[in-house]
Amino acid sequence: MSGLLLKGKNAVIYGGGGAIGGAIARVFAREGARVFIAGRRQAKLDAVARDIAAAGATVETAQVDVLDQQAVDKHADAVAATAGGIDIAVNAVSVQHDQGTSLAELSLEEFMRPIDGFLRTLFITSKAVARHMGGEGPGVILTLSEPGAKLAVGGILGHAVSAAGKEAFSRVLAAELAPRNVRVIGIRPHAVVDAPAAGSYTKELFEQAAAAAGQSVQEMLEGGAMAQGTLLKRLPTLSGIAETAAFLASERAGAMTGTIANLTGGAIVD
Repeated sequence: MSGLLLKGKNAVIYGGGGAIGGAIARVFAREGARVFIAGRRQAKLDAVARDIAAAGATVETAQVDVLDQQAVDKHADAVAATAGGIDIAVNAVSVQHDQGTSLAELSLEEFMRPIDGFLRTLFITSKAVARHMGGEGPGVILTLSEPGAKLAVGGILGHAVSAAGKEAFSRVLAAELAPRNVRVIGIRPHAVVDAPAAGSYTKELFEQAAAAAGQSVQEMLEGGAMAQGTLLKRLPTLSGIAETAAFLASERAGAMTGTIANLTGGAIVD
């Protein structure tokens, strides 16, 4: 096969101004998709849009609160009206949360923050786009989770429960939308080695663990304790995640649904 993976597809990326969302948006645009990126911070969306436009591709931005169901519905309706439908949707929304605090010190608010935040936005965005997908033209919804969905380690209660919930959501939604010709696939990356340089909050998230290991966050990601805990002895990159997302969203992965793409470098084997 040759040619662009996503030629002629309309793709909406929620969290499109973030590190992972922005990387996916750039690759989708390169592969021929008409890209619509939405998020809370216009400046970050504009930075991604400038890169895409400079490469000669089509992109539109929208400042949308992804926890506001009416706003997300309105945006999805507008995209579908403008583009003639939605073929691909990616939820790359990030919710800041605690890692490293044990049950005895963990507040109910901090425990619930990622569970409510991640699952609420996943429900809102999936419901908004699903009604504009499927039929004769196949649709694809991609979600993102974390290794915490499978890891049994202390100090990540809220994080782990939210990650497991996102993966369960994706599997069940795949069963529900399959009769409408819509695929749903989760992507489970590990900590991303170049995410701090792209402006994510990875540095803040892992500062405590890195300090305990006597390393900087970047040292831990590039070859330290976290990287050494994988079979490949390395963590995923933004480029690798984005390229995988483009493949999964394309017809080359047309037989895949209801599954999780494991990009943990072998930190989890399943």
